[in-house]
This record gives sequence, C-alpha cells and structure tokens, in this order.
Amino acid sequence: MGTLHQITLPLLNMLLYITLIMHSTISTSRVDLTLGFIHLPLNSSNLRHHKPYNLPLHKRYSFRHGVHKLWVHSTDKPLYRNSPTKPRSEIRIAGHDYSSGVWQFEGQGYVPCGTSGVSIMQVFGSDPPHATTLMVRTYNGSLSYYRGPVLVQNIWDRWFYLNVIHDVEACNVKVYVDGVLVLEAPGRGGSSHYFKFGVYAQNDPSYYMESRWKGIRVLKKCS
Repeated sequence: MGTLHQITLPLLNMLLYITLIMHSTISTSRVDLTLGFIHLPLNSSNLRHHKPYNLPLHKRYSFRHGVHKLWVHSTDKPLYRNSPTKPRSEIRIAGHDYSSGVWQFEGQGYVPCGTSGVSIMQVFGSDPPHATTLMVRTYNGSLSYYRGPVLVQNIWDRWFYLNVIHDVEACNVKVYVDGVLVLEAPGRGGSSHYFKFGVYAQNDPSYYMESRWKGIRVLKKCS
C-alpha cells in the first residue's frame, strides 16, 4: 500500500505540472486569426498617403526599419484646401476596395503617450449619414469604438496586434486586440469599403497625434 502511494503521488504531481505548463502555453499564445484567409499582395503602390495639403509628405510621415510613422498637429491644414475635415496623416490602402465577402486588416500598432482624440484605424464606407463602418480611436490612453465603448485600456507606449474582420453580407465587424475579441458591432451598409490607418483628428484632439504601424496585411476569406 505504501509502495503504491509512493508511486502514485509523484505521478500525480508530474501530471499536474504538465497540465499547468500546457495551460500557461495555451493562455499566452496569440490565436492565428488569419486561418482560412488569403493574404493579398501589398506593396508601396497600394499605399496612398493623406496629409495636410500644404506640407510635403516627409513632414508628416516616415518609413524606417519596416515601421510606418504618421503624425499630425491639431492646427494643421486639412486634406484639401477649404475642406471642412480635420487634420490627418493617414495611409489609405488602395487596390483592395471591396463590396462583398469577408475581409481582414492585420497590423501591429503603437500609440505614444499623450496622443488622444484621434482615429488610428478605419473601415471606410457606409450608408449615409455615416462615412465609415468602423473607427478605432484613442482617448487618454485607451482604445475605443468611435467615442463610445472602451475596447482596451493602457494602450500608450506599447506595441499591440490589431485585427479587424468585416463580414459585408452578415453586416458585422469584429475587432481583436492581441488576439482577444474586444468588439463585435453591426456594419453600416455601403457599397464600397477600404482600410485606412494612421492619425485623423477627432473630438478633443491632443496638439500632437502620432501612431506607428508595422506588419500590415490585407486578407480575404477563402470562398
């Protein structure tokens, strides 16, 4: 009896240890949200820059070591002369506009401390009176859905994964941060959509707004 106990107890301890290790590995691994999607070609010809009309591109954008850095001031000019829109420094992904299917934006984003009141990623296109299906904004260190629900807190000064999946027919959009679903919201209709990222001033913007991006991919779900 004593011999059985001596054999069984170490075995149970080993099984418990293995279970804890497996649980730790599973819980800290980021889910691959791109499974079942096709990666679409993306190069510099797909990147259309939107910036204050009176400034050269290098004054509000840089690309170094694989990182897109976009910044703007709240006092900057709009995209076009006499435009009523607010200042922006964004990249509009061209060549992959869509009106049907399931599409995904993937990238790693970074928002420096102090950047607030600004959209950092958009799904453009919707039915009037709206212009967009989705805006991911940052306010006071948090990511939010438009000006409403907070999606993630304490976002400043760290890299995070952002995945946005837009199902046109289901009229549904999902947002994942670091592999975790943080938002599922209804779509807003519209006959054509595309993705944008960068900084676009919104309510109560900070004087200086900046976001950085790397690993940008556009994907479409396999038929």
